[in-house]
Amino acid sequence: MTRFDPEIHDDNPSMDAAFVAGMKPSRRGRPKMETPKVAVKIRLDAKTVEHLRGSGPGWQTRVNDLLGKLVATGQI
Repeated sequence: MTRFDPEIHDDNPSMDAAFVAGMKPSRRGRPKMETPKVAVKIRLDAKTVEHLRGSGPGWQTRVNDLLGKLVATGQI
């Protein structure tokens, strides 16, 4: 394998002041939600948790949706 030779291999733009001035910071990660969810810790019966987890992936989302419907209809 040949050694790195900047005259042959360097295709990066020069980092002069004009280039750096035009740079914008990158945004990493997931976009911020308008109404972010809040992490809570509750204690549930073992059988209840076993049943919910047994329903497959997305069980926490389904529980959240059900609770949201109950709140919206005034049932809780």
